[in-house]
Amino acid sequence: MQNHFDLFQLPQQFALDSAALDRAYRNVQGQVHPDKFVSASEAEQRVAMQWATRANEAYLTLKSPLKRASYLCELHGVDLQTESNTAMPRDFLMQQMEWRETLEDAKAGRDMAALTKLDDALRAARKAEIAQIGALFDGGDYAQAAQQVRQLMFLEKIGAEIAQLFDQLEE
Repeated sequence: MQNHFDLFQLPQQFALDSAALDRAYRNVQGQVHPDKFVSASEAEQRVAMQWATRANEAYLTLKSPLKRASYLCELHGVDLQTESNTAMPRDFLMQQMEWRETLEDAKAGRDMAALTKLDDALRAARKAEIAQIGALFDGGDYAQAAQQVRQLMFLEKIGAEIAQLFDQLEE
């Protein structure tokens, strides 16, 4: 079975042209969209639905830097060990604790300015992490990329918590 990159005829690499991905996705969806198969046999409709579902899944995977990085690790036989390997560099752990404390303080004080500052810092850290992951993949260092992907997972998680707190405070 072809991988997500092959499905969209894109190079198997972390750096991805999102406009090319969007075009490729629309092209594949145009070929397999279930609406094109309304007068086809039940079996053909089922296959079209499976392909459309697969295209959607592939698109969502490649569109997200975290999911794309995880997928590339998988393609290269590197297990992210998200359940068993929770080891992180000491400075990253210290930064995590600081961010968590800032988040709790902002939540307790309903402090939008502090939350905005934290969100900006986290976005910058996420951007740097994504650039580092890209460089590691480009260099073929999939094991180290996996470590950085685990760190990105944390950044994504706390980013979602910040977004949720923004929503709560704006109500």
